[in-house]
Amino acid sequence: MDWIACVGVDWSDQKHDYALRGRDGELEQGKFPSGPAEVHAWVARLRAQYPTGTIVVALEQSRGPLLYALSMYDFVALVPINPRAATAYRESLHLSGAKDDPVDAALIRDFAAAHLDKLRVWKADDALTRRLRLLAEFRRKLVDHRTGLTQAFTDAVKQYFPQILEWFSNGVLARAFLSEWPTLEQAQNVSDQSIRTLVRSCSRKSQAKIDELIVKIRAAVPLMSDQAIIAAMVIRIRSLIALIEELDEQVRAHDQAIAQAWIEHVDQKLFDSFPGAGPVLAPRLAAAFGSDRTRFEDASEMHNYSGTSPVTERSGKRCWVHARWQRPKFLHQTFHEFAEASIPHCAWARAFYQRQRQRGAGHRAAIRALAYRWIRVLFRCWKTNTPYDEATHIESLRRRGSPLVDCLAA
Repeated sequence: MDWIACVGVDWSDQKHDYALRGRDGELEQGKFPSGPAEVHAWVARLRAQYPTGTIVVALEQSRGPLLYALSMYDFVALVPINPRAATAYRESLHLSGAKDDPVDAALIRDFAAAHLDKLRVWKADDALTRRLRLLAEFRRKLVDHRTGLTQAFTDAVKQYFPQILEWFSNGVLARAFLSEWPTLEQAQNVSDQSIRTLVRSCSRKSQAKIDELIVKIRAAVPLMSDQAIIAAMVIRIRSLIALIEELDEQVRAHDQAIAQAWIEHVDQKLFDSFPGAGPVLAPRLAAAFGSDRTRFEDASEMHNYSGTSPVTERSGKRCWVHARWQRPKFLHQTFHEFAEASIPHCAWARAFYQRQRQRGAGHRAAIRALAYRWIRVLFRCWKTNTPYDEATHIESLRRRGSPLVDCLAA
């Protein structure tokens, strides 16, 4: 890359330290506040100082307010630096482990300037892909919050009214029941018809199953009679139900926003063609690969980036192969969850998974191996913009003499 100046930025919440080196050898260090006006004023000053040419800005950030602000300028080439790489570079030069923001900015600058041929300049995806990526990640965070609250709900119920977990496997029905009658005493004092009406409104239980449930409610014995504990647990249960229901509503709102954006996305047909992707995972797969077809040269780059490929460590006679521990968590989850979802819908994926299990792999290890295999298929379709076709892929396996073909025939 032909650049006129290289800038390293050590960012923080309130201010950003920077260190600049021009092609002419000019060095400069300073700081600027993190407010929007101050950030844009700093960029304007850089451009006035270097009115032509590309200005490289390296920072330990692949997203966030500073990167979003700098991405507005076509003369700025953004180079995200992995924090682990920056830390290793600093520690190789400063064995004491000392850390200082201005020094770190200069180290980021020097690291980027020396390795620009190996570092990747950040290029934003198109607007729809960026929106989908953020919506999918936000949705996942909401689901994780809901899972935590659901576990807290289960724990609370166990402490004073455990029969609920035996009677209702449907969480919606359990919450509806406790919203009406949060204690066993209240449930036993209502009419059979009230119970029937509520259960029918939230489930498809048969009349016989509902009658059986009513008999269990009438015969149930309370876990405790301490009203102090029961009163406190009732308040706890009601608050958890309110939070879970609100999160349900917000997840649905995100699903609607994702579906609306997905309809307009240029790669909708491509990623919808993969078996088991569905309305949740197809947009996540599209966001994982992005709209820039030059971002990854081959599937191995995505393997390494997503953490699905193993790491080999050799030292003397010792050799150790293990999973990648440093990886983008959400991206890693996306490929694993898709691989697992594909098994009921894809013959070769099911055969591959079963073959891994027969060879002694555990469930997670088999899913990880399947995700590794799927990424090669996904990458090929994404790179060539070709929708997936099961018959075509199986024929390809047959031409290569894959043992999976024999499993499919069996």
